[in-house]
Amino acid sequence: MQRIWIRARQLRNESTDAERRLWYFLRRQQLDGHKFRRQYPLAGYIADFVCVPAKLVIELDGGQHLDALAYDRRRTEALQRAGYRVLRFWNDDVLLRTDDVLAEIFRALEEESKA
Repeated sequence: MQRIWIRARQLRNESTDAERRLWYFLRRQQLDGHKFRRQYPLAGYIADFVCVPAKLVIELDGGQHLDALAYDRRRTEALQRAGYRVLRFWNDDVLLRTDDVLAEIFRALEEESKA
């Protein structure tokens, strides 16, 4: 168990450009007061971003994910079994269409708060 936390810390220190960009907008409860964590161990995996109270996971995918579709599917299923909704975005979308990505995240948070 300790190793997953060490790996999560490593991933936080080695963030991609897309992860840094999205974190800039999610940190410090900037999205309507919702607290997000980054590179957070959950259901045996490390989620890119998670809002625990809203049960929302945000995963960012780069080109390497085209070769890991089965792994990503298993990961998403495990997170869903743990009760989380998973949103996936391509790195390019985060970098080039940040406002659209944030709007989609906000919509998911609003849906969760109404449920």
